Amino acid sequence: MTVAGERIAAVGGGLLVLVAAGAGDGPEAPAELAAKVARLRVFADAEGRMNRSITDVGGEALVVSQFTLYADLRRGNRPGFTGAAPPDVGEQLVDAFVSALRELGVPVQTGRFGAHMQVALVNDGPVTIWLDRP
Repeated sequence: MTVAGERIAAVGGGLLVLVAAGAGDGPEAPAELAAKVARLRVFADAEGRMNRSITDVGGEALVVSQFTLYADLRRGNRPGFTGAAPPDVGEQLVDAFVSALRELGVPVQTGRFGAHMQVALVNDGPVTIWLDRP
């Protein structure tokens, strides 16, 4: 991952986690979602079945804040982002998510909140998962 031509983060095998904080997300959300991400069984076991977690395989996570996941396109052609948390709240929630994931033993690299980032991904398999909480 680069910002303004500077490489700021890189991981080997693991997960690219795009995190968006919503306007209604409370302080419990980051820890709940981090626990779910750490336990997700999306890596293949010896039989090729998705049965292992990021901690099982010794993987790393690249966590990138991505408020644009809250894009609302129900009206017109320009996205609205009123569903996203305000930047100061969003940054705190993303930071809390990263801390919680690290506490669960997952090595984490991060993007730079609010920066224009270039993220490169080698998607090794057909798995993209949307994780949300009520």
